[in-house]
Amino acid sequence: MRYYIKFFVVFCFTNSNIDKFEALLNEYFRCDKPHIIGLAAVNYSADQLHLSPNYFGDVVKKETCKSPFKYISLKVMDIAKERVLDTSRSISEVARELGFKYLIILPGHSKSTGYMPVEYRSLS
Repeated sequence: MRYYIKFFVVFCFTNSNIDKFEALLNEYFRCDKPHIIGLAAVNYSADQLHLSPNYFGDVVKKETCKSPFKYISLKVMDIAKERVLDTSRSISEVARELGFKYLIILPGHSKSTGYMPVEYRSLS
């Protein structure tokens, strides 16, 4: 454990690495990966950044005070909020674009915003 803590302190993420994680998520949702792979996952992100999932989780938690899963979930909700406002696409199309395969509404959207996706869309 002492070795891990020492290694963790020496090689911990910097802001530029958090920026790399953010850029990785942005790129993930810009292309067709959600259709192919599904929702962005911690293992995928750790692999792309050449870190073990456990170490990646520890580092993201230390730097952002959020678990990687929570960080990714919040990112998905931010993107969903933007895309739901585009009335040329249905809510289920937006959900599929984000990697939700069989859902009609975006899970957690009402918890995050206080509104169902259709209500959120009509507010703007």
